[in-house]
Amino acid sequence: MIKVLSLSLDIDLLDYSKLLYRQGLKHRIIEESGVQSIYVENDSDADYVKQSLQDYLDNRGTLQNKSHKNYIAASQLRNLPLVLIAAYIRSPVTLSLISVSVLVGIITSLGSEIIRFDYLFYPLIASSGLAELLADINSVRIAIGTLTPVFLHFGELHLVFNMLWLWYFGRQLESLQPVWMFLFLLVVTAFVSNTTQYMVIGYNNFGGMSGVVYGLVGYTWVIHRFMPRSHILINTNMFVFFVIALFLMEIVGSSWIATAAHVGGLVCGLLIGIAVAIYYRTVLKRDIVGKMIREEA
Repeated sequence: MIKVLSLSLDIDLLDYSKLLYRQGLKHRIIEESGVQSIYVENDSDADYVKQSLQDYLDNRGTLQNKSHKNYIAASQLRNLPLVLIAAYIRSPVTLSLISVSVLVGIITSLGSEIIRFDYLFYPLIASSGLAELLADINSVRIAIGTLTPVFLHFGELHLVFNMLWLWYFGRQLESLQPVWMFLFLLVVTAFVSNTTQYMVIGYNNFGGMSGVVYGLVGYTWVIHRFMPRSHILINTNMFVFFVIALFLMEIVGSSWIATAAHVGGLVCGLLIGIAVAIYYRTVLKRDIVGKMIREEA
């Protein structure tokens, strides 16, 4: 989240906070270092809070007649090119993954013309066990092929669901921790989820970012649970929702949903999260992952 500004503890922001909630603007007001700080999710909300808070203070709790939603919509429409550029600067890896997935989806007509990109399927490796399979990954092309199924999607819902959650979790992690950590998480969860699915079903007719998404879910939940000062937006209820959804997908559509990839990604994300939490707490002696929250004056 973005720190907008800090105010004296003498200023009562309760009514202002209620007003922001009624307008649908997600925020946090946290007491820290003898002041109260306001955090929001994005730059547009930060701009609005800076302006509206001054109006609130000047008018003793009465904001000027300005619709927050209209203000945000007009501002983003007017500055759309700059907004997109800024988004890519803040989350280049996440948005690049989304862009490639959408592009592949368009070219392949969401899986109906997949022959154009059949080289993105998991490589056919005739191995009976994990050790043999790993030994057969003996070239860069094959190694990359174990990752590329994440870009294949089959249907609008499949693509939209994965991209929304990839954006939700990916941009948080990419802004909080070093890029190499985020890339490592993506690569490992992609490899584990794809390889798990391939070994379970025995063929390579599968694809999607779902395994990676579930890996991000597991990772972010562990970090949130054991290192809450990292300010990652997930809670136990959301984690339980994903787990229940996984079971329901297995019951309803086990024949056409890559359940093994989901489970493999989730377990992988949980294990990486546990390892990172232990490393930060025991070795680095820190209770927050990666970079501190970005501050704005």
